[in-house]
Amino acid sequence: MNETAQFGPEPLASGVEKWTGTPTPKPKRVGAGGLISCMLAAGVLGGGTVAAASTLFSASSPAASAVQSAEFTPVIVNNPDSVNAVTAAAQKATPSVVTISATSANSGGTGSGIILDADGDILTNMHVVTLDGAAANAVIEVRTSNGKVYSGTVVGTDALADLAVVKIDAEGLVPADLGDSAKVNVGDTAIAIGAPLGLSGTVTDGIVSAANRTIETASSATPSTQSRSATATQASISTNVIQTDAAINPGNSGGALVNTKGQVIGVNVAIASADSSSSSTQSGNIGVGFLIPINEASRVAQEIIAKGSATHGQLGISVQDMASGTSSEFTAGAKISAVTAGSGAASAGLKAGDVVTGLAGRSITDASELIAAAHEHAAGTTVKVTYQRDGKEASVDVVLGSATAG
Repeated sequence: MNETAQFGPEPLASGVEKWTGTPTPKPKRVGAGGLISCMLAAGVLGGGTVAAASTLFSASSPAASAVQSAEFTPVIVNNPDSVNAVTAAAQKATPSVVTISATSANSGGTGSGIILDADGDILTNMHVVTLDGAAANAVIEVRTSNGKVYSGTVVGTDALADLAVVKIDAEGLVPADLGDSAKVNVGDTAIAIGAPLGLSGTVTDGIVSAANRTIETASSATPSTQSRSATATQASISTNVIQTDAAINPGNSGGALVNTKGQVIGVNVAIASADSSSSSTQSGNIGVGFLIPINEASRVAQEIIAKGSATHGQLGISVQDMASGTSSEFTAGAKISAVTAGSGAASAGLKAGDVVTGLAGRSITDASELIAAAHEHAAGTTVKVTYQRDGKEASVDVVLGSATAG
């Protein structure tokens, strides 16, 4: 599929290839066609889908409505003498996880959130507070782990990372203990905490299935929050994520993935769907869930808290997938087709025809991975870019430009 893409405000040249739809054997990348946001919708939101991603709108059924209205249940330990690592981690982290309700007109949905500080700042997904991009000014309510409900206000949103910060006025909040997602290993125990199907305080566990995955999801920008970096022609976003087989379902969006120490290592954002042919069909966990690494999520959140918005890096180049040999199913880098004058890439000497294979220590196998890798960093960050030119490998330091999300 050919479509326009971008590294920030400047769109790429026409003909840039960005793969979407049915996953191919590429080792790291997942397309938007098989992904759904982990949000439980309580009404039918007009349009149903955004771009290629399948969003989740099906709670008009009585069963779904009944599940969503279930009473809050705290973490219960009936036998203190038989507490395992998952129980201990859940007891520590659950007080820092909240349930978020967003409503607008006749539509609504529930997601989850993570308490960042005692001032009431809560991290969640942008698609939770915008009802998957359908509402710019939804009414927000937050239920904390003790069952109390507070009115919430949106401090700011970030379309490129699908993150948002909500603030409540409450006392006695328990800020989450944030871990280091850069130290996550495949095989680590992973514990998801959130409100799947509206069931607050639900705990599931599994392992980290992959620590370096790139997925494409639909932008959660609404018409009033869209910037040049999230328009109708740039309807999907590329994001680097952690993958887990811990059960994650609609309603888990914005909730926490924690390690056995109860430290947050990721923010639940999406799950793979075995059947993405219909956005109106309720889809659930198949053991392939995705989380925004907490290191990136925390950076974005702190920028939103401080300034109301966050920045993301861009190289200032147009790129396309570089085919590996004669196979169309595998790629071996991101080939530069054009360099924007005055950009960080131009200043560093990158040229059209160069094939980027790495950025800031991250391996790059296609264009989307490069986009996501650049967006992980704040504007103004200096990163090392590895590339191939005329069959020879080289590297250069590049100062990233700004691709501020709306």
